[in-house]
Amino acid sequence: MNNTDKVPVLVTGGAGYIGSHAVLALKDAGWDVAVIDNLSTGFAFAIPDGVPLYEGDIADAALLARIFAEQGTKAIMHFAGSIIVPESVEQPLKYYENNTVKSRALIAAAVAGGVDHFIFSSTAATYGVPESSPIDEDSPKVPINPYGWSKLMTEQMLSDASAAHGFNHCALRYFNVAGADPQARSGQSTAGATHLIKVACEAATGKRDSVAVFGTDYDTADGTGVRDYIHVSDLAAAHVLALEALIAQPERSLTMNCGYGRGFSVLEVLDAVDRVTNQTITRKLEPRRAGDPGELVSDPARIRATLTWQPQHEDLGEIISHALQWERRLSELRGNG
Repeated sequence: MNNTDKVPVLVTGGAGYIGSHAVLALKDAGWDVAVIDNLSTGFAFAIPDGVPLYEGDIADAALLARIFAEQGTKAIMHFAGSIIVPESVEQPLKYYENNTVKSRALIAAAVAGGVDHFIFSSTAATYGVPESSPIDEDSPKVPINPYGWSKLMTEQMLSDASAAHGFNHCALRYFNVAGADPQARSGQSTAGATHLIKVACEAATGKRDSVAVFGTDYDTADGTGVRDYIHVSDLAAAHVLALEALIAQPERSLTMNCGYGRGFSVLEVLDAVDRVTNQTITRKLEPRRAGDPGELVSDPARIRATLTWQPQHEDLGEIISHALQWERRLSELRGNG
């Protein structure tokens, strides 16, 4: 893509885990980027030098109008939201507020501001418990938790708003995102994170005593949950390619899975962490968590056919090594390592 084809991009939640990697990918590729983040779960240190940070809420129409005017925003990558499945079961209204109501406000502001392209951070949780595996984009969407519903509702809003208002969009349904920037510029920094590889790396670096294994009675090879783990930098690269695709064909909108099409069980992941670190993590077997299906593995055929997406970090050991590298870097940033 020529520089003349690149448009100014606003990244919502750009101080968070996935959003910050998208900012890096955009900046590395020469795009003009700005970030809006309320810093409730994000960190200003994750935003590279030279990228404007607007601290505020994605539902603040006046702030968004100002950002669009100051930055000339023509594309939005929308990562801001709440992401913890069990919490969504306990606090559904929080998820419908943060993920659905505020996304509606953001879409409305984008329409009012003449934004042409909108990329949405969606989730495999929209599929619920899949009828078959791997899961393609046409699989039934029957979420089993409010998190999945809150994201599916936003997909529907984007579809309807695109048709009515003449912008195009891409919904990317993530499977399990893991790892960190290979140059250790960003990674998963949230306290109390629930993502398995992050938790395992905290245990491997002495920040936790053990790792809980939630559910050992699933209908899987070893009884533990199976997930398709995708490196966050490969995911960020997919966002940049998706934006290029939206710009190249403005009449087309897209919905695509983001995964590798290969599943690993919880115990397989913990065994891999043990191999990378040459130590043994203590595992505590716990009951299943509410809202967790037994297996979620993507069929990535559509994204590979639609975009020139060539994952660079598919190896599970590499994903874990980058996550560990970031965990140690995070200790340095916080002054306790």
